[in-house]
Amino acid sequence: MRLQFLNKVKTRWVLPVCLMASMPLYAQKQWTMQDCIDYAMQNNITLQKARLSQQSAAEDVKGSKSALLPSVSASANQSLGYRPWQDSGTTTVTNGMVNTKIDKTYLNGSYSLNAQWTVWNGNKNRNNIKLNKLTERQAELETDVTANSIQERIAQLFVQILYLDESIKVSKASLETSQKNEERGKEMLEVGKMSKADLAQLTAQRATDEYNIVDAQAQLADYKLQLKQLLELTSDEAFDVAIPNTTDQQALADIPALPSVYQQALQSRPEIEKSRLNIESSDINVKVAKAGWLPTLNMTAGATTSTNSLTSTSWGSQMKTNVNTSAGLTLSIPIFDARQTRTSVNKAKIQQQQAQLDLLDQQKTLYQTIEGYWQDANTNQQRFRAALTTVESEQMSYDLLEEKFNLGLTNIIELMNGKDKLLSAQQNKLQSKYQTILNQQLLRFYAGEK
Repeated sequence: MRLQFLNKVKTRWVLPVCLMASMPLYAQKQWTMQDCIDYAMQNNITLQKARLSQQSAAEDVKGSKSALLPSVSASANQSLGYRPWQDSGTTTVTNGMVNTKIDKTYLNGSYSLNAQWTVWNGNKNRNNIKLNKLTERQAELETDVTANSIQERIAQLFVQILYLDESIKVSKASLETSQKNEERGKEMLEVGKMSKADLAQLTAQRATDEYNIVDAQAQLADYKLQLKQLLELTSDEAFDVAIPNTTDQQALADIPALPSVYQQALQSRPEIEKSRLNIESSDINVKVAKAGWLPTLNMTAGATTSTNSLTSTSWGSQMKTNVNTSAGLTLSIPIFDARQTRTSVNKAKIQQQQAQLDLLDQQKTLYQTIEGYWQDANTNQQRFRAALTTVESEQMSYDLLEEKFNLGLTNIIELMNGKDKLLSAQQNKLQSKYQTILNQQLLRFYAGEK
């Protein structure tokens, strides 16, 4: 019997975990649930991508802070000129000889240093810093959301494995009983107290128990494989998990109160905080959009100089005498921008309303998820209490039927029905037990516990 509770878990599937160098942990052969979680938190590809996004957001914060500082740039230019029809040049007298030199090629050089500083632009730069800081925090929260999803998925698989492991033990005990009944039936057949048809039914029941064990073992192997694939362990070594001891008292423990869990989840769950930050971001986006209506004040400064090879003045002297400096303020006042700013403001306000609705939707989804876990925990705990009594009653009933059967006081049909009822009660007990334990742990996890 497959444990039917994974379809109730409202968690998003997470991309698998990448294989990293963690052979000492893998070599121990048996993984605890905490081992799996710790390994996933270090090596999951989605988590690593989320952390990179967080680092990128941190760089955006630094970049927006740098926008408050002035920008400085330097440039240099050298050009070669040619004057093919030049007919005059420079005349010099050397030792009584008159020499005339015509330079048709020449060199020009220009050098500049410029600075610009945005003194004020409607406080847009400072709002961008706040916006990028919120984005950085949201990236961090997205990492936490992914981590929570991975942990929930690992817990689901692990509880399935625990359930099937104990279910196999119950099925093996049932098989032992079927084998004893079959042997007893053979003895009764030899003395003429049982027909071949009745013995065939006992044999069929024993074969059914064997099939149930094989089927449960296949399911157990499948869930272990899913867990191994989730961890992306590709080694050929056998993968197994450590089976912790579970008690009936764990399933009978007090279930956390629904209002308390929900209130704690509202304060601790990263998806809720991320939605709240979306509202803050939308508020700032409105301010950034409104800055388009405000004037912008820029300060500029610069220094330039130039050189030319046609003059007899030295390069150093030209660099000094040709220096030209300037400084100024530029005020830009928007008058009409074809409604671009108005459109940006209206869209930012729409985004603001959308963020508020997203928060309400996120809170509603969170409540529904917690309410589902709480309802399942209470329902299955009640089923478990009833199953404890049912198993005890069915065990006593079957023991009496078996004793009567051995004495020849009951027929094979009653014995088989009694055994089927006992096995069904035992499986129902296990199913409700592990459903209760899982939902209890998920409620505590949503309340902020590990």
